[in-house]
Amino acid sequence: MNDVYEQAIAPAIIEAGYQPLRIDRLEHVNRIDDEIIGQIKRSRFMVADFTGQRHGVYFEAGLMLGIERTVIWMCRKEDFAKHGLHFDIRQFNFIAYESTAEARKRLYDRILALEGQGPFTETPA
Repeated sequence: MNDVYEQAIAPAIIEAGYQPLRIDRLEHVNRIDDEIIGQIKRSRFMVADFTGQRHGVYFEAGLMLGIERTVIWMCRKEDFAKHGLHFDIRQFNFIAYESTAEARKRLYDRILALEGQGPFTETPA
């Protein structure tokens, strides 16, 4: 998932004018679950990639839905065929991508469609 994050997710978020945050790259002294919940509550939207069926992403996306904020659903196309999606998320409009370039373009377009251009015009430090 590092390649997808570095080459698609973070660049698309930045290009759309927002600041990406990945919890495992944030320095903190809190318990990780408390930090995740706190950062979700502070976020305007979330990009949730279900590639590999990581269980934490289900919790995090569910929490974001519970506070009525935008979740942008993603999954590598081959994972759809291999694993399918759990029945309680398959009704969402997923970005099913084959390459990081495709993921970046489609995610950027989706962010603009759902949230509009963000307030940041340059890459955050």
